[in-house]
Amino acid sequence: MYEHFFQCPYCWEEISVLLDPSVREQTYIEDCEICCNPIEFSVKFQNDILTEFLAAPIEQ
Repeated sequence: MYEHFFQCPYCWEEISVLLDPSVREQTYIEDCEICCNPIEFSVKFQNDILTEFLAAPIEQ
C-alpha cells in the first residue's frame, strides 16, 4: 500500500489515503476523515509509481 497526503478540497486539512499500486487506474468516492464531505479520487499508477492523483469535491 502507498500512503499519499493531500489537502481536502472542502476543509483544506491535510489528510492521507492508502492507495493500492497493484490497481493501475482507480476512481472511487471516500469521505474526508475530518469534515465527512465526499471526495472523488482519480488515481493512476505506472510501474508502481503514482503518476496522477486528483481529489475533487462532489457537488451536492
